[in-house]
Amino acid sequence: MNVAVLTVGDELLSGDTDNANGTWLANEVTDRGADVRRILALPDDRATIADVVDQYSDAFDAVIVTGGIGGTPDDVTVEAVADAFDRGLVVSEQARARIEQRLSEIGESVPQLEIDVDAEASIPDGAEPLVNPAGLAPGCRLANVYVLPGIPGEMKAMFETVAEDFAGDLNSRFLYTVEPEANIVSELRAVRERFGVRVGCYPDREARHNRLKLTGSDDQSLDAATEWLLGAIDASETPVEREWDSDEEPAGGPE
Repeated sequence: MNVAVLTVGDELLSGDTDNANGTWLANEVTDRGADVRRILALPDDRATIADVVDQYSDAFDAVIVTGGIGGTPDDVTVEAVADAFDRGLVVSEQARARIEQRLSEIGESVPQLEIDVDAEASIPDGAEPLVNPAGLAPGCRLANVYVLPGIPGEMKAMFETVAEDFAGDLNSRFLYTVEPEANIVSELRAVRERFGVRVGCYPDREARHNRLKLTGSDDQSLDAATEWLLGAIDASETPVEREWDSDEEPAGGPE
């Protein structure tokens, strides 16, 4: 399963906010065995979002869009997703009932809250509403596109309601080595070509080692690749650490 993650918000592109939602979703989807092939930040622009959703919904098995839903003028994601599928917006009675329930629950603590319930409960025609366990604005699922809130707590809670949709067959193995990257390039290429696995090498200067990640969909090949690499280089399945002299470069080599 190939997945694209779209994070919406001008604040992401200006650098005012870290794209933590994209990183979190990539971790969660990958942990479930699916393959994240794109993470893209988009502005709060209806036409831009619609164009990318239109392209990506054809190119990927699933598209997750987070951010830009709610009641402020820059919340245009739901409308943009509707545009991408040539749909209008309709009031979801299921979403409306949930919003009214939440408003009654929080009414005493926030008595001045004014919400256009019908506008908040509007989703693309034909979409399935997704309950927001931690907030008001509903998400939705239309074909292979999942629309989630941008507020991290709400996004995470809503993702958990659809997490099973992202079960895939990819698995990973991790190895650790203190050998510099430059010294193991040929072995990393060889294990990739011999066993058909993806290989990544990630220097961790704080932990003083390189973390190697082998990824594939066939467990037998993945196990064989792991064993082969353990025999080809000085590596371990548990984290290792090397003490560096003051004039030595860390495991990843020079900057």
